[in-house]
Amino acid sequence: MRGLLAIYRREMGGYFVSPIAYVVVGIFLLLAGYFFYNILSILVERSFMAQMQAQRFGQPPEMDVPSMVFRNFFGIVSTIILFLIPMLTMSLYAEERKRGTLELLMTSPITELQIVMGKFLAALCLFVVMLLPTLGYHILMGLYSEPAPPWRVMCSGYLGVFLLGAALISLGSFISSLTESQIIAAVMTFALFLLLWVLDAGVRGATTASGEVLQYLSILRHFDDFAQGVIDTSSLVFYVSLSGLGIFLTLRTLDAMRWRTA
Repeated sequence: MRGLLAIYRREMGGYFVSPIAYVVVGIFLLLAGYFFYNILSILVERSFMAQMQAQRFGQPPEMDVPSMVFRNFFGIVSTIILFLIPMLTMSLYAEERKRGTLELLMTSPITELQIVMGKFLAALCLFVVMLLPTLGYHILMGLYSEPAPPWRVMCSGYLGVFLLGAALISLGSFISSLTESQIIAAVMTFALFLLLWVLDAGVRGATTASGEVLQYLSILRHFDDFAQGVIDTSSLVFYVSLSGLGIFLTLRTLDAMRWRTA
């Protein structure tokens, strides 16, 4: 445990002495705030127009503006992080391999599992720090909403974003462990994310076994339920399994490096 905490503190300190964390968090909050404002403005305008029509032509179905804001916002956030997480994970191992410090780290009395989990948890904590300010958007909306927003949908949405981020970070860590170039790691990670994003594009609605498998492997398809306030067990298993797979592959990469340097 001491080794894991040492790696965790080392990585967290490294994030905040370099501009990467500030740039990624700043870009995310800028984009998230912009889209939240636009989504809320559009939906409030539509709600106002619906009320005007109700006075003239009869009562239309009521618009649940907070729920619609939650669903649209989390859908946008899930797309944004596909582009930003490669910037968080590209230097986890690639930079250390380039400098030769990873080999020194592996010869210390710290296990590969402690190295991998320490780096993974540090990147995941930075991701959570990036998400936390967006809670203020929803709390502010809730103060002026009547009736009260469905907070269950918000909690489910953030759980989905967290699980999606954990899965992407684990896969990005694995890609970073394969190369010494941060640029190559970022490009390869984004290419993998893009592939997993559009995997089911050509087989939606397909009933064949291969089509159902491809649909199941699409990372954002499982996120839709969370954004609507539904916590599906199969989606939980998918994201946890994908996170475990990324961590396992990273461990195997470090293990292979140890044997080569032994």
